[in-house]
Amino acid sequence: MRDHRGCPVGTASAAALDHLEQALWRLSSFYGDPLADLEAASAADPDWMLPHVMRAGYLLTLTEAPLRGPARQALETAARCRGHPREQAHLGAAWRAWAGDWQGACAQWEQRLLEHPCDHLALQLAHLFDFYRGDARELRLRVARVLPEWPRDDALYPYVLGMYAFGLEENHLYPQAEAVGREALEGGARVPWAVHAVAHVMEMQGRHDEGRAWLQSQRRNWSDDGNGLRGHNAWHLALFHLEAMDLDGALQIYDLELAPLIEGGLTLQRLDAAALLWRLHLLGAEVGHRWHVLASCWAGQPQGTGYYAFNDVHALMACLGAADRAAAQALLDRASAQAELAAPLQRAMAREVGLPLMRGLIAHATEDWDTVVTQLGPLRAVAHRFGGSHAQRDLIDLTLLSACAHGSHRALGRALLNERQLAKGPTPLIAHWRSRLGC
Repeated sequence: MRDHRGCPVGTASAAALDHLEQALWRLSSFYGDPLADLEAASAADPDWMLPHVMRAGYLLTLTEAPLRGPARQALETAARCRGHPREQAHLGAAWRAWAGDWQGACAQWEQRLLEHPCDHLALQLAHLFDFYRGDARELRLRVARVLPEWPRDDALYPYVLGMYAFGLEENHLYPQAEAVGREALEGGARVPWAVHAVAHVMEMQGRHDEGRAWLQSQRRNWSDDGNGLRGHNAWHLALFHLEAMDLDGALQIYDLELAPLIEGGLTLQRLDAAALLWRLHLLGAEVGHRWHVLASCWAGQPQGTGYYAFNDVHALMACLGAADRAAAQALLDRASAQAELAAPLQRAMAREVGLPLMRGLIAHATEDWDTVVTQLGPLRAVAHRFGGSHAQRDLIDLTLLSACAHGSHRALGRALLNERQLAKGPTPLIAHWRSRLGC
């Protein structure tokens, strides 16, 4: 048999295929997790490999170290099941992702796409790990290599457009990214990743009023309780409030949209909370107990330290915001030790970006402004190597601006603002930093 896109599969069960298709939609749309659908697919055909491989791939995309255990169990189960050679290759890619070889996994998924350009599972998983690796080039080109092969009437075609829109944006192709993102939403499909891509464009261009209006007008596409991008798109909405220097509005979004997601939630949800509170802190906002609540949520999962440097940096911000410098230093020490035991890619992420950034953030908390500049300044050229988006990594420039405003590096601060103003125009946030720097 073949799936809905003509890719060969190792099952003869139409019911199992239908359940897997629903799981693919959930993986692409972020509406609920696909685990129940995958369980149903396995129930319909207990000996079929692919549902178990997809379960492992999904768990690994959550970047949670404790989930590597269940992911391994799923992969071991898959290895005992029946699978088409295409699915056997998916199993090999997933094992690489489990071992921390995210680049090698993406290379294997790319081989699947060369043979089957409409292999949506390979495309979706590779796209997410391109993002986690900070590979902007592949975020665009991997999708570009297959997009012309996709039928426009395919139910998942809008989600492929959403991926392409984000890849275009991360490569600074803003008009094209906005056009493709809007196109993805024209047919009525709910594509939060496309909404997110257009929001990124507006963030990078300083279009804060348009950005707020865009996200509000698109709420039906991202703000449902069951959508995994609800918190992240709310974070983008808060960034537009910050660009307008509406700190109260950003805090209200934190309380209404982000705070309910952090307790018992995934690290991916806590990242946005920490990133928003840190930006508010840099602008002098009083965030009160919020830091302590966030830090306590992270304190319950110390076993995740050292797995993904991007996560560690945000956990450290929560410790610093809660004024627990001892916990912050302990976290840095654990991350440094674990980095030496990690897979080569994760070790490089920590050494080259994560650990210097963590040291710079601790220096900011201790008002050692020269060390902030020494640690963070060189990261501007290499920060993409530890993943995330341009908007997320902007915390480096914002922290540098704060250090420049407090310390003696006014010339650097002025240069950073010049860069920023040419990209975004004279926004209220830029005016704030010019005032702080006296330039």
